[in-house]
Amino acid sequence: MFSSKRLGALAHAHVLLSPRRPCSLPQTASLSGSSLKSLQDAFRDPSSPFHIPPGQAGPESPDSPPSLPDPTPFQSSHPTAVGSLAENARAKLISMGCDAGSLWEQSIAWGHHDSFRHVNNAHYLRFIESGRMVWLMALGKVLGGEERVEAMLAGQGVSIILKSTNINFRRPVTFPDTLLVGQRPITSSSRTQFTLNTVLYSYAQQAIVADSDSVLVWYDYDNLRKCDPGDDTWRIMKAASHDGQVEG
Repeated sequence: MFSSKRLGALAHAHVLLSPRRPCSLPQTASLSGSSLKSLQDAFRDPSSPFHIPPGQAGPESPDSPPSLPDPTPFQSSHPTAVGSLAENARAKLISMGCDAGSLWEQSIAWGHHDSFRHVNNAHYLRFIESGRMVWLMALGKVLGGEERVEAMLAGQGVSIILKSTNINFRRPVTFPDTLLVGQRPITSSSRTQFTLNTVLYSYAQQAIVADSDSVLVWYDYDNLRKCDPGDDTWRIMKAASHDGQVEG
């Protein structure tokens, strides 16, 4: 006979040696031949939401977002729409006396916005500055070609320096938009300074959104003092002040 201790050990061994029940594996979905054919037929059927036209690719992944239309409010299906808006803006600024050869297009970025949900006022100083430098390049070409342009931009010899500026904010600007920036010089009896009037015109609003008057001083960067740029320069400046165009 076996002792109770011996019987307990045998019972434990029986438990360890008992065959385990087979694990039930999760069932995986499979497509039968008929299911595959149905799916292929759906891709070929133009009326099916799964249809992919010949020559086109499907989405990169099941979660790929659908294609969204361009949100730009002033664009349309007509390719000439934006061009017409730009032409209208250009014609408007030239009619106001802005130089046609130095009009500057300033694209509005989302990052130009502030918490008030429009382009922050401080950015206009940069927009006006960019337009002013394009105008200066046009003037430099008339005064002495590319070499004079490079010198004026680098602060070598006689160029301009900003004395003061003011801005009138007429309309808020929001993304997306493009502003056309135009310049018109205004001369006076002074031989050492002039005023440069700047106009910013919105393509989206088809209206002037801001304007500015900047006082610019003729400056001799080699001798670090204001100066008279000479008769030839003033002749060009007075003509531009009269009709807006920088010409030799």
